[in-house]
Amino acid sequence: MRSIFNCQIPKSLVFILILAVFSITVNSQGLYFPEKNKKWEEKAPEDLQMDSDKLKMAISFAMNNEYSGSRDLRVAILEGFSREPYHRIAGPTRKRGGPAGLILKEGYIVAQWGNLDRVDMTFSVTKSYLSTLAGLALDQGLIQSVNEPVSNYVWDGTFEGEHNAKITWHHLLTQSSDWSGSLFDMKDWADRPPGEGGVDDWKHRRFNEPGTVFEYNDVRVNVLAYSLLQVWRKPLPLILRDQIMDPIGASTTWRWYGYENSWILLDGMKIQSVSGGGHSGGGLFINTIDHAKFGLLFLRDGNWNGKQLISKNWIEQLGKSSEAYSSYGYMWWLNNGDRQFEEVPESVFYASGFGGNYIVVDKEHELVIVTRWLNPPKLGEFLKLVMESVNQ
Repeated sequence: MRSIFNCQIPKSLVFILILAVFSITVNSQGLYFPEKNKKWEEKAPEDLQMDSDKLKMAISFAMNNEYSGSRDLRVAILEGFSREPYHRIAGPTRKRGGPAGLILKEGYIVAQWGNLDRVDMTFSVTKSYLSTLAGLALDQGLIQSVNEPVSNYVWDGTFEGEHNAKITWHHLLTQSSDWSGSLFDMKDWADRPPGEGGVDDWKHRRFNEPGTVFEYNDVRVNVLAYSLLQVWRKPLPLILRDQIMDPIGASTTWRWYGYENSWILLDGMKIQSVSGGGHSGGGLFINTIDHAKFGLLFLRDGNWNGKQLISKNWIEQLGKSSEAYSSYGYMWWLNNGDRQFEEVPESVFYASGFGGNYIVVDKEHELVIVTRWLNPPKLGEFLKLVMESVNQ
């Protein structure tokens, strides 16, 4: 038998292989990642083909367009969701700081404002962290497919009945499940009810076929968190810490809370099922720098300094438009369809939370933009100003 080591390999193929290895090596060496416990490297905007004067205009805009709600977030929450029947604060809240933000170009800090180390509530930005745990479960084979019924994994009655039994992970991740029920004494129909009708109408609504209608609903997001807890069988903040936050060098100051009554007994242990936002308190409390590191991980397709923390395939999937709403992927907002920002690349995707909390990922320009407590209607104008600072 002839050894494969004696086979003649065409010189042209050898050259291509060498070139490919060289290219991969150069590219990996050229990417900057901040090191844990070391100062994040800053660069002048001009060194990275950005206009510093225009960037200053963007920062000034963010500072001068603060979210108008109370800095006492307990008050802001109760006022913001006053239409909802039975709405209450069930998890921790905290008074917030002022506007803050960070802009990365090619991984380097090119702009910053406000108190970057302050730990604040981040509301529905938490959803994008939550969906990451679904991606990790899929990568590691704990979930076989996003198109499987969740009832295959959670069989305690949460997905009981003809309607709920149809719901897949894909439906939960795209907020198109129309899950019906009550979780931790919170009813699905009472969360962000329609503008018309009343309690009786909302209670006895007709179900939408899962996957056909987008509806932003925190109770159903919390059903996703509860379902992932059943899959991982350990606290979700622990999974996030060990598999994402510690590897990217995040601080130890962030916290992820649920509700006072969202504790369950799992495998003989009392574990809190965390919430996917701060709609009723709880959710992720985190500083701006940790947000920026999380955003950088997604800019780099899930790879952190040579280690693939979450698959590139997952990053690609979360950026695809869902069937029910073209501007929403797997708990990340997309810059197309009804929510498109002019003069901002359509490839941009972003995490968004109540009160003007955002993590924006722009692969086209190698940008990560974190802005906090920005008046939400002003996000598009702010992003336009940042984009204008990038020299084409």
